[in-house]
Order: sequence, then structure tokens, then C-alpha cells
Amino acid sequence: MQIREAPRRAAPAAGALRSPMSAMMLAMFATMASFYVAGRLWQDAQNRVYLIKELDRRTGQGQSAISVDDTLKVVACRQQGKRLTSLEMELAAAKHEGFVGKYTSETNTTYSKKKPLIVIGIMTSFGRKNYRDAVRKSWLPTGSMLKKLEEEQGIVVRFVVGRSANRGDTFDREIDDENRSTKDFLIMDDHIESDEELPTKTKNFFANAAEMFDAAFYAKVNDDIYINVDTLSAMLKTHWDKPRVYIGCMKSGEVFSESTHKWYEPDWWKFGDGKSYFRHASGEMFVISRAIAQFISINRSVLRTYAHDDVSVGSWMIGLAVKHVNEPKLCCSSWPSGLEASFCDILVSVLFDMRLRE
Repeated sequence: MQIREAPRRAAPAAGALRSPMSAMMLAMFATMASFYVAGRLWQDAQNRVYLIKELDRRTGQGQSAISVDDTLKVVACRQQGKRLTSLEMELAAAKHEGFVGKYTSETNTTYSKKKPLIVIGIMTSFGRKNYRDAVRKSWLPTGSMLKKLEEEQGIVVRFVVGRSANRGDTFDREIDDENRSTKDFLIMDDHIESDEELPTKTKNFFANAAEMFDAAFYAKVNDDIYINVDTLSAMLKTHWDKPRVYIGCMKSGEVFSESTHKWYEPDWWKFGDGKSYFRHASGEMFVISRAIAQFISINRSVLRTYAHDDVSVGSWMIGLAVKHVNEPKLCCSSWPSGLEASFCDILVSVLFDMRLRE
């Protein structure tokens, strides 16, 4: 007789051995871990957003906030710019066909005033009255004829001089007396006259002239240069269609580092190992357009000057969108007779014989 064994009881499940407290602790731990991970992920996302915005701000690649009004203003300015470009092209085409217009007029109920073609600043200094008188006897009219030159041809000419370091001394009084008689000076009260300060003087002249006269061009000339104003005027009219133009006898040359040399440049080391100047207009005479003169006027306090005024002006042109015009007719040479003056092809061809006869 076989005896059957009773069925064995199954072992209790592992979970049944755990207490309710243990399960609760495990759930709380899992919940806290989830919050921690989620918090870290959110913080990392915020950091990435901040870093991206900061990078865009510093590199200028981010989009700047601009209002609807500002956007409309930008669009309007662009449309005006396109219209101005179109008008300039039409004007250039008309000139090419032979059209010659008169200077722009500014009219009100009491008077009519023509916009000058050019303001010419003749750089002079104390003790050079003989040079000024020679200019007046050769090409610069005096009295009512000087006024006629301005009104009919749009050419304004002034001797440019500063003030004495000893304000009100004999030098200042002599200039004031001469100006009362001739009325052909531009006296810059904010400039101390000195040979070493010629670059600053040239800068101040362009700045002051741009503020005083609404001319198309501005020229710097030495007081030993003689000008044929008719030839100069005809030359300038060929450049009306260039809004930013720099005209002169373009040259370059060696930078001298020896302090005993006549043309010593204290900042010679800034011009590289080759010690050669960049291309610039010769200092006897050069011309700039109104836009450049306005730029000089606005930025005069930060424009760097070098030992020579022609190099200084040339350095300002390098960083601008300026048309450099090499005009051989403005290249000057010495008088063959040995006189202390210079002549340029465009300037004094008709005055040369008259000067030699005096």
C-alpha cells in the first residue's frame, strides 16, 4: 500500500517579506531622485540658453530688438538712398551730354545766396606779409573784385592764420590791422600759430571751413603757390559726381627716422619695416569734397596728426570710402628763376610771365 505525501506549501514571495515602511521609503527616494534629475536638466538648459544669448550679444550675431517705427525708418532711409543714387546717376549722365548747371541757391524773402564751388584756404603765418601781397598782386583779387569772385564764380579764398601764444601781442595786432584793410583772412582764434602745428592747423581749417561755408569742395594751398582759378574751377566741375573725393598730386616716399633730418617723422616706427609713406596728396595743394570736410569737422578731436600735414590728411583717407584722384596738373615744381615760390601746371600757366615781369 503506497502512502501519498501531502502537497508542499509554496515559499512566501520576496515582496511579502518587506515591511510597508520599506516600500514607502523606496517610493520617497525614487520621487526625490526624479525631482533632482529634472532640476539639474532644467538648470543645464537655462545655462545653455544664457550662454547662447551672451555669445550672440558679444559676437553681434544675435537679433537686436527693433520696433516697428524703427523698421519703417530704416526702410525709408534705404529708399531715400536709392533715390539719391538714381539722381546722382542722372546728373552724371546729363553732364556727360554737355549740361552745365549753376550752383545751388538758397533763397529767402530778403536775399539770394549761392552755394560756393570751393573754399580755398591759403596757409600763411606771422611775418609773411610779402608772400600775401605777392598772391594779391598775381591771382587773388582784392576789394570788390574778391566779392565778385565769390558771387559769380563761387570761389571763396581766405588767408588762414591762427593766434599768437601771447594773445594780443604785435603779431596779432598786425594780422588784425591787415584784415581790416583787405578782409581776406580766416583767423582761427582756437589755434596757436606755430610751424610745428601745421598739421593741426590744416585740420582746424577744414573743420572751421565746413561749418562756415556750404561748399562743394575745400582746398588747402601754401602761400607761395599761384593759382589759375578758371582752370581750377573747370577741373573741379569734372568731379561733381563724386561725393567723397580726394584730389591732389599723389605721391609716396621715404619715412625719415633721423631726428636731425629736415623731414623727420617722430612716429616713423608706425610705417613698417620698409619705412615708406602710404599714398597721399602732396602738401603744396590738395582738394577734398564736402563729405570729407564734414567728417573732419565731426571727428577733429580724435583724428591723429603726424609731423607733416599732407601725411596727416592722407592717413585720415585710408580708412574711408574715398576716391583718390591723382591730378598731375596739381604737381608743382620750383620756379626756374630762383624765386621763392612754386607753380603748378593747372594753377599758374597764364600768370607765370606776369610774375617774372614784376
